Amino acid sequence: MPDHPQPDLADFTPPPGPADQPIRSALLQPLSAELHAEDLFRAQAGHDGLWTYMPYGPFADAQEYRAWTAQAETSADPLFLAILDPATGRAAGHAAFLRIDRPNGVIEIGHILLTPALQRGRAGSAALMAMIAWAFERGYRRVEWKCNALNAPSRRAALRLGFSYEGTFRNHMIVKGQNRDSAWFAITDDDWTALAPAYDAWLDPGNFDAGGRQHASLSDLTAGVLPGRSDGP
Repeated sequence: MPDHPQPDLADFTPPPGPADQPIRSALLQPLSAELHAEDLFRAQAGHDGLWTYMPYGPFADAQEYRAWTAQAETSADPLFLAILDPATGRAAGHAAFLRIDRPNGVIEIGHILLTPALQRGRAGSAALMAMIAWAFERGYRRVEWKCNALNAPSRRAALRLGFSYEGTFRNHMIVKGQNRDSAWFAITDDDWTALAPAYDAWLDPGNFDAGGRQHASLSDLTAGVLPGRSDGP
């Protein structure tokens, strides 16, 4: 017998897919080659390291990148979103919902590209937090985050956002001709009950000074409500 009784989910209703209730906000829009490809290519040009752990890229020129974007925008899973730089209103990154398992209430966030314009401020984190909130507010039970086990910045970002490390799947994939061990992280709906107020506290305008510097870090806020998490070996 399990140590804790398991919830009765006989009446669980599968949540909507992100294509059924698309996100449109000042930070996130469905990815569009026509609207976003030119700005995205300009934002990542000269920063080939952004693509190190991606299964695609870097791209030789704007035409090649636009062709990739045109294909990506037609995909339902993964479903790509452009992340906008609020200072300019232009696309400066992207992320996606993927491995969308509505019957079990599970969804993953990945394909995350944050160009330097987003790395300098809070918009990139706020956009990812909005995607997580979207999932739980619509009834998903679990949001996953997976990355190459060697990708230290992605692992740190997962923990900062409140994901818990669940293990590393060895020899999980072959990416660009190389082995990938995948580190798995997740937030459950029980976690979300504690994390949502931490997100609100970090996003509160009063948490930032006139120069945009945070008073309370997101890492401290999420660690405070979900202590004892590890990013693994």
